Amino acid sequence: MVDYSMLEWARAQFAMTALFHFFFVPFTLGMSFIVAFFETIYVKTGKAEWKEITQFWQLIFGINFAIGLSTGIIHEFEFGTNWSTYSWVVGDLFGAPLAVEGIVAFFLEATFAAIAFFGWKRVSKGVHLTSSWLLAIGSNLSALWILIANGFMQHPTSEFYKYNIDNARLEMTDFFAMITQPVAQVKFLHVVSSAYTLAAVFVLGISSLYLLRGKHKDFAKKSATVAAAFGLVASIFTAVIGDEHAYEVANTQPTKIAAAEGLIVGEKGAPIVAIGIPKTVDPRNTNSNDEAFAFKIELPGMLSLLGKRDINAFVPGLKDLVNGNEKYGIWPFEKLHAEGAKAIEALKAYHTAKANGDKAGMEAAKAEFYKVVADVNGVKVTRADLMGYGYLTDPTKLYPPVAPVFYSFHIMVALGFWFILLFLLAYVSILKGTFENNTLVQKLAVLSVPLPWIGTSFGWMTAEIGRQPWTVFGVLPTSESVTPIALQNVQATFFLFLTAFVILGIAELKILFTVVKHGPKGAH
Repeated sequence: MVDYSMLEWARAQFAMTALFHFFFVPFTLGMSFIVAFFETIYVKTGKAEWKEITQFWQLIFGINFAIGLSTGIIHEFEFGTNWSTYSWVVGDLFGAPLAVEGIVAFFLEATFAAIAFFGWKRVSKGVHLTSSWLLAIGSNLSALWILIANGFMQHPTSEFYKYNIDNARLEMTDFFAMITQPVAQVKFLHVVSSAYTLAAVFVLGISSLYLLRGKHKDFAKKSATVAAAFGLVASIFTAVIGDEHAYEVANTQPTKIAAAEGLIVGEKGAPIVAIGIPKTVDPRNTNSNDEAFAFKIELPGMLSLLGKRDINAFVPGLKDLVNGNEKYGIWPFEKLHAEGAKAIEALKAYHTAKANGDKAGMEAAKAEFYKVVADVNGVKVTRADLMGYGYLTDPTKLYPPVAPVFYSFHIMVALGFWFILLFLLAYVSILKGTFENNTLVQKLAVLSVPLPWIGTSFGWMTAEIGRQPWTVFGVLPTSESVTPIALQNVQATFFLFLTAFVILGIAELKILFTVVKHGPKGAH
């Protein structure tokens, strides 16, 4: 029996750690490349001011790089402490890319970070520049392998794994298919491009702060020029690849996209809700999408275009996904649950027969467990594939909470378009030679500094809350993934980590503010 109080505390602890860790990750991913760009200009021009610029932003990068590593270690430990059932069932798939990340990507980071941070007077310009680029590449390769692991959780497919009835684990069958899965690749590009946007907003904002205060003007103008150009490209790419990411989500996680848009009743030419206030409704008894909103402004047909690449295509709503829709081949919750429950019973029967040495019983149970129950576009779906649904008993838990996913998604998108506008205003002003005196754009840039962290955090909330009630979508429910430990243990570690994160956060901000206050002259 699942202790749901302990489950919620474990989820809260994991969410807290993830959000705190993700405060540093996108910043270091983006800053690593910006620093490499600055140093490339320095090596090409040989001008001392570009070395000064490089060292200042590298110092800020280094502060966040160190703290990001420590929080990531805590995050990985939680898989063993609070989520051991998850680790057992999917460890073969989830652990493989993380192992590669540690062996390959982290090796690059650890090796070349030392040269990049401490080798200015010890190695040649060429070697140092190469180290900076390899550090940037290693950091981003880390994100790639982690997002391949996360992509498996978002869209598991029998193309690269099978369920082993003997040990109750998912086992990898095709590593190459796993690392080339479209969901993971698109997710990686979306995450790293948003990280580049975040770092560029930060550099542009701090440079603008110096100009507003009349300090370090030449340094600020040069930094802002690179940040505006890099950020404009990155922010536009983030929007473009975000569209592709939404398309993948719509076709692999229909409950997530329906929740993100508050779509209760599926329809052809489904609209995007540009602005809205969703209400709590039961999809099973809701007959109109208007019932789900207190207020909304729609863009007709745009969700169908986004999710299906056809403005008139049908997009299923939560009601279709719970009650079923025979016309579009969508099974009702009751049928999914029934087949999943049969898989659970077959698994139990198999191990009972195995314990009793009943080979005939084992074969019969195995046949039931792997029985093909559907053929979806040529892919055979077995009861083993649906076993996760057997653990879900409440049809209203088949989809995530609508309001958090809706607001997270829309805030993320709105901020993404704001960053494009901000970089466009800054870049045009720089081209005209008016940026130094354009206090309006400078103030907007300074005020925008915290916004990318809000945007990336809401992006992760969309992805992870939107995946509920699953840790591995459609395969392993969150309620069945947790470690059966005492509630008090989880609560104790929650507050222990919270205390550590508060102390680290205060230290990080104090150091960061001190470095920014002293400016580039204090970076040597």
